[in-house]
Amino acid sequence: MKIYRKSIKSNNYIVTLNIGSKYLNDWSKYSLPLWLKYCKKHDLGLISFNKDLISKQSKYYKKKQWQKLLIGYELLKADLNIKNICYLDSDILINFYSPNIFNFHHKSSVSLVSQFNNIPYDDKLTRKKISIFRNTFYSKKYPLNSAIHMNISQIYKYHNLEVQKDFCCTGLFIINLEKYANLFKSFFYKYNQNISSITDGGEEAYMNYDIHKNCKVNFIDYRFQALWVFEMANYYPHLYKYKNIKNNLIIQSVENSLINNYFLHFAGSWYESNMWKNSKILKSTDSLKIIKNLNKINTIEFNSKPAGVIKPNK
Repeated sequence: MKIYRKSIKSNNYIVTLNIGSKYLNDWSKYSLPLWLKYCKKHDLGLISFNKDLISKQSKYYKKKQWQKLLIGYELLKADLNIKNICYLDSDILINFYSPNIFNFHHKSSVSLVSQFNNIPYDDKLTRKKISIFRNTFYSKKYPLNSAIHMNISQIYKYHNLEVQKDFCCTGLFIINLEKYANLFKSFFYKYNQNISSITDGGEEAYMNYDIHKNCKVNFIDYRFQALWVFEMANYYPHLYKYKNIKNNLIIQSVENSLINNYFLHFAGSWYESNMWKNSKILKSTDSLKIIKNLNKINTIEFNSKPAGVIKPNK
């Protein structure tokens, strides 16, 4: 566990997992600078867990992502006077002018972002677009019919789990440590190393089931975990022809997405999911000026008083 920033008053922390040098190096280079600015703006602490929280010899050792369920317990045990944590996957970029995510959290609940409901797209159409574009531009072997088209009910049933009302991307959650740290730990130890899932042994389906079955859920704005694969399929399909993630057009498009969203998650394993790996994102003067000025919208009073004919200077 490494503390990158301490909270002075709020006792709210953003936490993440970076087990393995590759993950840690990528996060440190591309995500960390934006996260630190956001944390400083809202007096949030920042911690990264960079080593396994369970022995590899344990029968409960699973895909590393599962260990996000143990973070709360580890922090509670460390007695760092932390009240609430917001877990983020390391492949998330933050618009650091965004509002404080903890202001939208309810202490008695687990705060999540739905992957299916209250999203600003046509869900079924978006998933069709992803399949068609990947098949057309990335690989003819990419199937048009795949698990990406499963609905909520189908996902739970595939894993032999009781169907729940919603399904969320577990790359983000907020919990109160006192209320949920030990419960989340118990979720981890329900399943041994032989667990199978649609994501090659990943935690998402089981974590969704356990949270929705046992916890009160508070859904927060999709903009706190906008999914880049959805954003790109709907607004930036021209990027599918680029596999070089250093392309300037990709940088501009990611920045445009961050202008309209708070946190942008690059979940997945196809080419578009690597497009966050550019240290130039949100570094240009123009992009920062746009985001900063848009952040003032709610603080400025606009009126409809006629101002006459106004033309730009020639």
